[in-house]
Amino acid sequence: MSDSTLAKAKGFKHSKPGLYLSIGTTLFGALSVSKQVRKARGESDKLLLVDAVISAAAVATGVALLLRELKHLGDDDVLLG
Repeated sequence: MSDSTLAKAKGFKHSKPGLYLSIGTTLFGALSVSKQVRKARGESDKLLLVDAVISAAAVATGVALLLRELKHLGDDDVLLG
C-alpha cells in the first residue's frame, strides 16, 4: 500500500461514516457476547460467564469511546450545534 492509501484509511476511521461503521461492528460483537452468555448459563460454566461479562464491558466501553469521538466530530459541525 502506498502512503496516500494508508492516509486515506486512517482518515476514514476518524470520519463520521467510519465511526458509524465502527459502532455497528462493535454492536455486532455484542451479539457474539450474548451467545457466549447463553452458552455459559446453559452449561453452568462460571468461568465462561465471567469471560462473557468482561467481554460485554469491553464492548460497552468501545461503544462509549466511539460515541464520544462522534460527539467531538459533531462539535465542529455548525448544523449539529
